[in-house]
Amino acid sequence: MLDERAKLLLKALVERYIADGQPVGSRTLSRSSGLELSPATVRNVMADLEELGLIVSPHTSAGRVPTARGYRLFVDTMLTVQQEQLPDLQIRPEQPQKVIAHAAQMLSDLSQFVGVVMAPRRASVFRHVEFLRLSDRRVLVIIVSPDGDVQNRVIFTETDYTQSQLVEAANFLNAHYSGLTMEQVRERLKTEVETLRAEIAQLMQAAVEASSEAMSESRDEVVISGERNLLSVSDFSSDMDNLRRAFTLFEQKTQILRLLDISSRAEGVRIFIGGESHVVPFEELSVVSAPYEVDGQVVGTLGVIGPTRMPYDRMIRIVDITSKLVSNALSHRA
Repeated sequence: MLDERAKLLLKALVERYIADGQPVGSRTLSRSSGLELSPATVRNVMADLEELGLIVSPHTSAGRVPTARGYRLFVDTMLTVQQEQLPDLQIRPEQPQKVIAHAAQMLSDLSQFVGVVMAPRRASVFRHVEFLRLSDRRVLVIIVSPDGDVQNRVIFTETDYTQSQLVEAANFLNAHYSGLTMEQVRERLKTEVETLRAEIAQLMQAAVEASSEAMSESRDEVVISGERNLLSVSDFSSDMDNLRRAFTLFEQKTQILRLLDISSRAEGVRIFIGGESHVVPFEELSVVSAPYEVDGQVVGTLGVIGPTRMPYDRMIRIVDITSKLVSNALSHRA
């Protein structure tokens, strides 16, 4: 365990490094820490911190910089989030696509880093279903959700249904299953399939699968804004390899989605620091994220991606406020 003196010196070192971007030396630290310690005493404490893996000396520099472990200790135990006055922020209740695009841009503008928003998971409830015969054994399934969202899927059936059979099946399904979630429909079909007419059972199962596929695809949507902001961050602009890896990450999106999905399972703001786990793919990046809700249910996640040397207190405030604005806009959409 660190004593209070070591904690204060580590806090001062991290804050100075975040502000200046330069390795922090013992003389600078002895002046900025607020402790009446000689540079020699500070050097001894810094040696202890380095042995614990909390700071490291880059190249031949006499100064030290925080490691991922040092950042983690800092954000978990030493960070105080100020109630900073941000501009008057608003996100109007609109279609989800517009809300998340606005939120991603807001996160990017406020942080001057990269804003990311995972699209809201669609509620797997259908209000209305239609079947349209396209050709032999090819049927178009049209599923309308309660909020008017329409999903279309082409399915292949074992039987060549007539259009009148398809209309009859759709009428039956709308009368008996409308308003249920797809999971509820799936469970009911397990017990009712024997009593349903064969064509209705088959078409309903096909509709459930088609809807489930569409919802699975909707979860893979993520809006990213402000990638070019990294060009002005010295940690990246001075190292083309780091910059190239970051842009590859944004293009592929898979790892970002995995990280945001993990964030959606937790309450409040979470911080992921590069280098401490496989969640963030490389050391130079950190992510500050938070889930957002619709009518009290978590449906997605948003956040800021930037250098590990970011002002975490400000990022926490920005992400927290934006998640609340998005929750409010989506919950009060007309």
